[in-house]
Amino acid sequence: MSVEQEERAIRCLVAKVGLDGHDRGAHVIARAFRDAGFEVVYSGLHRAPDDIVQAAVQEDVDVLGISILSGAHNTLVPKVIEGLKEYDAFEDTLILVGGIIPDDDEDELKRLGVAEVFGPGTPMEETIEFIRDNVPERA
Repeated sequence: MSVEQEERAIRCLVAKVGLDGHDRGAHVIARAFRDAGFEVVYSGLHRAPDDIVQAAVQEDVDVLGISILSGAHNTLVPKVIEGLKEYDAFEDTLILVGGIIPDDDEDELKRLGVAEVFGPGTPMEETIEFIRDNVPERA
């Protein structure tokens, strides 16, 4: 982590993409991130991939946490990643996915650029530590 990042709080977007209407976990994560000293933006429910990309770019986030329980992760997450690439924001954004993701799908999401997938029951400290250890350095 650079000196600038130590002075500036890590900025996170907690995003709910697609028709998934379950956001309790996203709220719990957002609060844990705030308690850890991160700046947190929450997307709200039912966001299109482009909405998530726009928010990530406009908010200049370091971390994009996508919470998805609908089973549409193989369709929606790649669209978010492509959108970030179009805005040259992919390399500067640590992409995490939380939810119920089958192991086979987890491997494919990581191949596409997701840094880590966190399933139900993952300790908050594990996720926070992963972010602190892996957040991209800003130029």
